[in-house]
Amino acid sequence: MLKKLSLTLVALAFSASSFAELTVIVNPSNASKIDNKQVQRIFLGKDKKFPDGSEAIPVNLTQDNANRAIFDESLLERSSSQVSAYWAKLVFTGKGIPPKEVSTDADVIALVSANPNVIGYVDSSSVNDSVKIVSQ
Repeated sequence: MLKKLSLTLVALAFSASSFAELTVIVNPSNASKIDNKQVQRIFLGKDKKFPDGSEAIPVNLTQDNANRAIFDESLLERSSSQVSAYWAKLVFTGKGIPPKEVSTDADVIALVSANPNVIGYVDSSSVNDSVKIVSQ
C-alpha cells in the first residue's frame, strides 16, 4: 500500500511540473523582437546575436530543474539527453560553448535584469517588472 502511494505521489509531482508555463525573458532595455525560432537558435548556439545586432547571452536552468526538460522539449524540440549530446559534440569539436546554467528562476531573473544581452526562461509565475517577456 505504501509503495502504491509513493508511486502515485511521484506521478502527481511529475504531472504538476509538466503544467508549468514557461516564459522567455530579456532585460527591459532590450528592444529586439524575438520569436520562438530565434530563441531556439540562440539557445542552440546557432545565433549569437539578437535581431538588432547586439550580443545574445543565453542562460539555462540546470539539468536537474524540471523546467529545463520542459524548455528543451517544448521550445528546443529535443529531449534533454539530445540537447546534452548536441552540446557535447560542439564542445568536443571546439565549435561551441553551451549556455551558462543557474539553479533557480531567481538566478535567471537576476542575470537578465542586470545585463541587456542576457536571455533566459522562467516559470511565468516568477516574472516581475525587472524583466521583459518576449515569448510564452
